Amino acid sequence: MNITPYLLLAGFLFSIGLIGVLTRRSIILVFLSAELMLNSCNIVFLAFSRILQNYEGAIMVLFVLALSAAEAAVGTAIVVSFIRKTGSSEIDSANLMRW
Repeated sequence: MNITPYLLLAGFLFSIGLIGVLTRRSIILVFLSAELMLNSCNIVFLAFSRILQNYEGAIMVLFVLALSAAEAAVGTAIVVSFIRKTGSSEIDSANLMRW
């Protein structure tokens, strides 16, 4: 099994996610880009798990998926409350939440 296509795919997805995190102004798109980066890491874990013939990478993927689900739930709650308070989903209006 050749691991190169999986690593190229993961690198491509991670770079798209990184560009999305650094350039987007909407909080929702930033969260989606962060999820894309986490999923690209999952692809790498699964590829190396398959190559090395052990299941530690697959177990790590389960932990990363649980972490991303918790991040999505908490992040969505924060975004909803932020949008209700400010009326906008742009990151620039987050300065209004300072004390």
